[in-house]
Amino acid sequence: MLRQAESMERTPDTEQSDDIDDYGRRRPEIFSSFAKELGLCFAIMSSQVMAEYFISGFNVIVPTLTKDLSIPIAESIWPASAFALTAGSSLLIFGRLADIYGGYVVFIGGLVWSFIWSLVAGFSQNRLMLIFARALQGFGPAAFLSSGVMILGSSYRPGPRKNLVFSIYGGCAPVGFFSGIFFSGLSAQYLNWRWYFWIGTILTGVSLLLGLFFIQSDFHARQKANSMAEVKMDWAGGVFLFSGLILVVFAVNDGAHAPQNWGTSYIIVCFIVGIFVLGVTVYTEGWYAEQPLLPSSLFKVPQMKALITALFFSYGVLGTWLLYTTFYTSSIMGVRPMQLVAWFLPFAIGGLVLSAFGGLILHKAPGKVFLAISGAAWVLAPLLLAIAPPGASYWAFIFPAMICGTIGIDITYNVANVFITTKLAEREQGLAGAVCNSILFLGVSFFLGFADLTAQQTEAYGLRKSYQAVFWYAVCCAAVALVLILTFVNVEAARTEERADDQLESGSIRES
Repeated sequence: MLRQAESMERTPDTEQSDDIDDYGRRRPEIFSSFAKELGLCFAIMSSQVMAEYFISGFNVIVPTLTKDLSIPIAESIWPASAFALTAGSSLLIFGRLADIYGGYVVFIGGLVWSFIWSLVAGFSQNRLMLIFARALQGFGPAAFLSSGVMILGSSYRPGPRKNLVFSIYGGCAPVGFFSGIFFSGLSAQYLNWRWYFWIGTILTGVSLLLGLFFIQSDFHARQKANSMAEVKMDWAGGVFLFSGLILVVFAVNDGAHAPQNWGTSYIIVCFIVGIFVLGVTVYTEGWYAEQPLLPSSLFKVPQMKALITALFFSYGVLGTWLLYTTFYTSSIMGVRPMQLVAWFLPFAIGGLVLSAFGGLILHKAPGKVFLAISGAAWVLAPLLLAIAPPGASYWAFIFPAMICGTIGIDITYNVANVFITTKLAEREQGLAGAVCNSILFLGVSFFLGFADLTAQQTEAYGLRKSYQAVFWYAVCCAAVALVLILTFVNVEAARTEERADDQLESGSIRES
């Protein structure tokens, strides 16, 4: 009788809710076995490691590389920022290409491209060749990061399993960062700086082989879907957006080192023209383009605009903190490359721990709580170095800063990725991946320019004070992000729910 009463009490809505919850926990049907699911995840996550590898490790080999290639100190920022600049400026283009041709084609193509130009960078003979190779190398991560998030986002229904996968994916960022630091330190101290690129080439080749073996091609399925939806490439918007971002970020990054700083004519021209081109981009995307790269529906998602703005500031803090922590520990504290590797070890281990537990707790509390925790961590990470006295110990200042840094990046990246990929339809998962990563790369490139300007304007006070001024600048940026999160962002818990596509079909939401 009890079982009969329970069965009578079960309404269709309850049964549907149970079904959705079950879908969020079990292995997706596209994987015939756990081994294939594991292989796909490992292929995509290894590509995330490689993207971070080529960002972080380069900072360690800069002193050796600039001497070998006779690169002036004023121009040493360009080999570092060219990679992030081209990647961030082209992510939306590759995201749309992934939506048109499928994630597999763009993912594999991006790894092949990265493999080629990583190899070329190792053979650089002068400053121009290195900058050229680094700039072209950046298109690789732009392709495989946007398509990688697309593949993961479209493979998993929102729920605990997706939370776990994206937590591990986010945990690959500090692991990749540490890998870059480790192999660059090894190359700088015991081998040659060129080996940093060649080791990266080998590791990229491993990711490529994994992708070819475990990821199924979705080209024909995507073409069939697009024949009905008629998804098109917005080339005009892509060209305007890419050009405008390049000009603005170039002016911001080079302004501190130009002959008359920001008063230099070409800096002023590039900045004004870049702003104008971005204005044209807004017009074409909003009122002219048939299928804009940034559709208005993206910004109609509740919390999206505030979240993107907060992420932009947070990722700007990430880039500034990582680069200038490396400079501070090397130049002020006299840390050798391999000792620097050991000092950054908690950053990587913390990422692994958070990725292991993140997927188990993201659905337990509102996303705003996790974002507030990560926002507070971003304030503390540069603050500890800003107030560090001369002769500061590792355990009192650097170690807790590393813990705060990994809390900041891992939680921020995980919550943002899960939220954005869940709120966009399956046909827009390429856009979701592009948005997630373009905010990261553009935030790093943009805010590094002002960090460099801060260092240049305070260099008269000495190198240590100059670096600490940059850390105070990062604290201010982190505080802005935290205020935005506490005031305007209200992300709910990442529980099992229907995808945007499913909600549209069931009529629970309406397309704007």
